[in-house]
Amino acid sequence: MQYDIKDIKLSEKGNLRIEWAENFMPVLSQIKDRFFKEKPLKGIKVGACLHVTTETANLMRTLKAGGADVMLCASNPLTTQDDVSACLVKDYKISVFAIKGESDKIYYSHISKMLDSNPQVILDDGADTISQLHLNRKQQLSSIFGGIEETTTGVIRLRSMEKEGILSFPIIAANDAETKYLFDNRYGTGQSSIDGILRATNRLIAGSIFVVCGYGWCGRGVAMRAKGMGAQVIITEVDPIVALEAAMEGFQVMPISEAAEVGDIFITATGDIRVIGEKHIKLMKDKTILCNTGHFNVEIDVKALEKLSKSKRKIRDFVDEYTLYNGRRIYLLAEGRLINSSAAEGHPASIMDMSFSNQALSVEYLIKNKEKLENKVYKVPMKIDNYIAELKLKSMNIKIDKLTKEQQKYLTSWETGT
Repeated sequence: MQYDIKDIKLSEKGNLRIEWAENFMPVLSQIKDRFFKEKPLKGIKVGACLHVTTETANLMRTLKAGGADVMLCASNPLTTQDDVSACLVKDYKISVFAIKGESDKIYYSHISKMLDSNPQVILDDGADTISQLHLNRKQQLSSIFGGIEETTTGVIRLRSMEKEGILSFPIIAANDAETKYLFDNRYGTGQSSIDGILRATNRLIAGSIFVVCGYGWCGRGVAMRAKGMGAQVIITEVDPIVALEAAMEGFQVMPISEAAEVGDIFITATGDIRVIGEKHIKLMKDKTILCNTGHFNVEIDVKALEKLSKSKRKIRDFVDEYTLYNGRRIYLLAEGRLINSSAAEGHPASIMDMSFSNQALSVEYLIKNKEKLENKVYKVPMKIDNYIAELKLKSMNIKIDKLTKEQQKYLTSWETGT
């Protein structure tokens, strides 16, 4: 077993935190118990590039219980929890290549080390691993059964590869499962992003002008939570229908060039580059806070911020103070990387319970159907989606109604009218 982690002596703390997370992941725990009995992944090598958190640790334990040989590396340089890495290596004998704060060079070297183990199934978060395979390790492509992609940004990249005809194995888009994006992206990102901002800054949200760039499911969640804490929320958007929805929800909607002049706290959630750029930074007030909850650190133009600044200093953990030539101070959180997983602990376990259940069952589905699937991006089968929702409801002691035969017939017929 190979590994590259910060300190294996942190394992005891990591073990307790992994146990705590497992207490709130009842669906994944049931899948793990079945996997342990049936061993549906026996003999399969799984390479995972994910945020190394307590919730991810429980996914890795589930896959290993199913018989898989598992290797893990970080999907972001700042989101690794070092005690979790230590526990996975020492207590669960899982190869981990991840250190919180690693440089971009080490980040990619860790992906490379994970891929050196020749995995047959890839679990990706952002598609960096799958893109590296297609760019630099084409000799490995034929030995890979397929992959699972966790996040919106990664799915966008992979659908682009499919459209160009270069995708070399099937992908299941875990992000597109309704039990993922409707809950993880909205409620998980909403709560954990606010958590990250508060831990980094201890800033009062109530009364602040809080600008959310992008009103997708992640942006919706952040806006909802900021509004609930008393902020005046502004939404910036490029999609007219989504912008209209935001307005109907009671949010102010305006271009980023106008919001830049009035906002106190800005958070990007678009998946696109330079959403906050040089011209916007020039307009911002003194002591403006900038952060990002999109997967990659490209949404805030950090190079432009550096060019506009005469000095930079770290004023708090995860807070860099940039003093502009005009004398105003801009505070950048977590280097423009994922605020929720960098400055906080990422999504709550009860939310990741559904997301990682989708991952685990998608791996099983992929292995069972690898001969039938084409080199395309597939949604998680609705049967799996519904099954996870049913298990989650049961774990919450919630019961729902069932259609009668008469009601089922009515919904599938056309003869009966008024």
